[in-house]
Amino acid sequence: MTSAARTARPSPRKNPRPLSGGAQAGGERLLKIGEAAKLLGMEAYVLRFWETQFPFLRPRHGRSKHRFYGEQDLEKLRLIKRLLHQERFTIEGAKKYIREVGLERALGAMPGAAAAHLEVPGAAPTAGPPGEASTRGAGGETVRRALAEVRRDLESLHKLLEN
Repeated sequence: MTSAARTARPSPRKNPRPLSGGAQAGGERLLKIGEAAKLLGMEAYVLRFWETQFPFLRPRHGRSKHRFYGEQDLEKLRLIKRLLHQERFTIEGAKKYIREVGLERALGAMPGAAAAHLEVPGAAPTAGPPGEASTRGAGGETVRRALAEVRRDLESLHKLLEN
């Protein structure tokens, strides 16, 4: 068989593997784990660890077992990163928060990639019925400041007890 005949023959694979960087699944751009990690400013091993801790975080896998993250996966990762790094939750605390508030509601509280106002489970609601002015920003900031103050006090006490 000539080389021209070999190259003209279609690939025997029924489902070709997804491509990195520009892979498409139903019109959605998919990123490999390294690309997603870089976009989030994280290391790939952190994302793999988070998969073991947060059951709702399930990226797609190609035939070669490579992880591919879509936009919804990236939103979940941003939520986890915000809870752990900006809001300073522990992993168990973040799991509990997401369980109590609900994943969709927690994701909805995130305006893009900017820091969002967290609502404390069990606290008085900060938004009124539709059509009324929202007090979410003012109430959320008050709660956040109070929690930050309590945290500082606890850290001071912890330092005193260590010595």
